[in-house]
Amino acid sequence: MQIRYVSSIEGIAPSQLEGFFVGWPSPPSPETHLRILRGSQHVVLAIDDVGGHVVGFVTALSDGVVSAYLPLLEVLPNYQGHGIGSELVNRVLERLGELYMVDLSCDPEVEPFYERLGLVRSTGMRLRRYDRQAGL
Repeated sequence: MQIRYVSSIEGIAPSQLEGFFVGWPSPPSPETHLRILRGSQHVVLAIDDVGGHVVGFVTALSDGVVSAYLPLLEVLPNYQGHGIGSELVNRVLERLGELYMVDLSCDPEVEPFYERLGLVRSTGMRLRRYDRQAGL
């Protein structure tokens, strides 16, 4: 497995974004996924150089002054357990620099993953509209 990390979506096609959002009630299509990446301030992609398929990604939104939010981190199931997710998070944190706060929301079962990367548990609030198609 030869993984290349890039911080640009230039040249990325929807066909390279298949298989993400596993378990989502209404997963975004690859076309919508590309729109998500285009709308994000910071993106890091993990690309398998053998097939050119995107196998992982992380996005970040920031005010560029004090805060950032990491809304999405995903690695395709067949590529999990190889350090790709850790590398993606580390690279996006490096791109964000020394901001005062970087927040994210995650399910309890992945909290240990983020703790290994130096993040700490916190409380928060959220709104999920499960009856809506993602990306509409």
